[in-house]
Amino acid sequence: MLKIFTMALGAYQTNCYLVWQEGRKDCLVIDPGYDAHTIAAQAEKRGLEIAGVLLTHGHFDHVGAVRELVMDRDIPVYLNAKDTAMPPQMTAGPLYYTDTYEDTLTLAGIPFRVIPTPGHTPGSVCLLAENHLFSGDTLFRGSCGRTDLPGGSWQEMQASLKKLTALPPDTRVYPGHGAASLLADELEYNPYLKGAL
Repeated sequence: MLKIFTMALGAYQTNCYLVWQEGRKDCLVIDPGYDAHTIAAQAEKRGLEIAGVLLTHGHFDHVGAVRELVMDRDIPVYLNAKDTAMPPQMTAGPLYYTDTYEDTLTLAGIPFRVIPTPGHTPGSVCLLAENHLFSGDTLFRGSCGRTDLPGGSWQEMQASLKKLTALPPDTRVYPGHGAASLLADELEYNPYLKGAL
């Protein structure tokens, strides 16, 4: 059974997730944007060791704590390399990563399906583990990510949202900002997701 702990960190209240399999001591961190000390302390409090970092995209408020979190430790950091083309003011300097995504990924005993969802950034991805979707800044409760920043595209966002409508309605959505949701509710009430159908 998948366990998820959510922290809203930093000036943009970016959701950072600790994800692990019940009964295991290794965990993953999704989108450590701020405050590496808090993230590490929350893992330690639960008796967890960080075994990997997964980034939904390269914006500074999602990657800002990566270097400090993995400093001097052999921890893989996954990113879609398409985001390395973004201007440095969007990423707070060169992006740190060790690996790039393929279609699937298994880390800490957790199999993920990696779904490319450009629109917010060229390399945005959503990460699906069991029926849990970590949607980054692609899909929010009642909304979607902005597309007016460098590397954004409204046309690509619409195509990405359409891709997500094909997932099972009982999929739990864990966004980059704001409250978690259920895909069935987004399909019914989210005007952007409905508009992509």
